[in-house]
This record gives sequence, structure tokens and C-alpha cells, in this order.
Amino acid sequence: MIEDSYKFIKLLLMIGMHVESYSFGRIKINGKVYTNDVVVSQDRVINSSWWRKEGHNVHLEDIHEILNAKPEVVVFGTGSSGLMKVSKAVIDELKQRGIEVIQQPTSQAVQTFNRLVEEGKKVVLAAHLTC
Repeated sequence: MIEDSYKFIKLLLMIGMHVESYSFGRIKINGKVYTNDVVVSQDRVINSSWWRKEGHNVHLEDIHEILNAKPEVVVFGTGSSGLMKVSKAVIDELKQRGIEVIQQPTSQAVQTFNRLVEEGKKVVLAAHLTC
């Protein structure tokens, strides 16, 4: 059991951040549970209480931390039912900077994030955990 835990920790250190699970209002990243919306990159939790100017809408002023991470890809987890919307201005700004944008319900977004981390991409997950 201890050997398995050691292997898991070693793997996490090699591949970076890993979303272990997501359910409505709850996400577990590298062993820690979060109950607020989060922004996480391939190597750290950037914001464990991500709040936007307009709750279910993402505007330019909501993505400063994301831009500062200089990702290749941003994955927006739009909630369990996809209620969160990313504004056209945000999408245009990210694309203008050469950043790929993916929008998916959060259950799919966490899988995409994990895959991209494993592929060695510079990726940010901005996840809405509820609706």
C-alpha cells in the first residue's frame, strides 16, 4: 500500500496537476478537495476561489490570471449543465494570443485537462463547479 502511494506521488510530480474527481460543487485535485470554482494550470492551482464579474459569464476582466500563466490551451469547464458562458471577447483575445480555447461541461473538461497535462501541454483549466 505504501509503495503504491509512493508511486502515485512520484507520478503526480512527474506529470503535474491531476484532477482526480469532479462532481456537482466539488473537485479533487492532487488529493485536495475544492468546493469553489477553480483555475488550475499544469503545475499549480492558480485560484482556488475563482469568482467572475458576472457569475455565469466569463469576461476579459475575469481571465487576467489565466493570461499570466501563458498557456497554450485554456479549457473552460462550463458547469455540470454547461450554464457558464465564455464571451466572444474572451475567445477572440485568447485566440489572438495563439491560445487554443476549449469549452466543455466540467465533467468532460477535467478529462480534457488531464489528457493535455499528460501530453505535456501548458494548459489552464477554468472550472465552474455547479450548474
